[in-house]
Amino acid sequence: MVNGTVPKPAETSREARILRALGTRSIVLVGMMGAGKSSIGRRLAGRLGISFVDADTEIESAAGMSIPEIFAKHGEPYFRAGEARVIARLLEQGPQVLATGGGAIMDAHTRVLIRDKGVSVWLKADVEVLLKRTKRRGERPLVDRIRELLPTREPLYAQSDITVQSRDEPHDVIVDEIIAAMPEHLAVEEEKAS
Repeated sequence: MVNGTVPKPAETSREARILRALGTRSIVLVGMMGAGKSSIGRRLAGRLGISFVDADTEIESAAGMSIPEIFAKHGEPYFRAGEARVIARLLEQGPQVLATGGGAIMDAHTRVLIRDKGVSVWLKADVEVLLKRTKRRGERPLVDRIRELLPTREPLYAQSDITVQSRDEPHDVIVDEIIAAMPEHLAVEEEKAS
């Protein structure tokens, strides 16, 4: 950042070509808690010179309470309904990198909106990696149910436009892999449109 602004990539760079192809769409990161959506998302947004938005942070801001408090006070269905509304609003504000909560894709309408207004990237992580990363964040709802939730969520994550393995590598390596995969996906989209 320079003087509070995000620097734009050089016009001929791969990043600039990705931005042109995205138009007003967002890059939407999906995956289980602990996959690295927020930390990788921040770096990816910085590389592309666009904003990063964390849906969970936006949900907490809209509700005026933390996600664990929302779960405790109102339950998961209430949280999921609010999550769907927030993601729908955020998808109108692209281009950006948007990190979604692990269960956001369980909502069919949210999946359609992500498909129509974004390019989805699944940060796929092995269960051992997820458990290692989330055990230090035990205050998050559903963290103790990762093994149970993964089999129901993975088939939906697998519908993503791009899949990148999230593993114990520097986050910039993962960002490089996402950026490398984007042009191929966007070229395939252009071919389908012609």
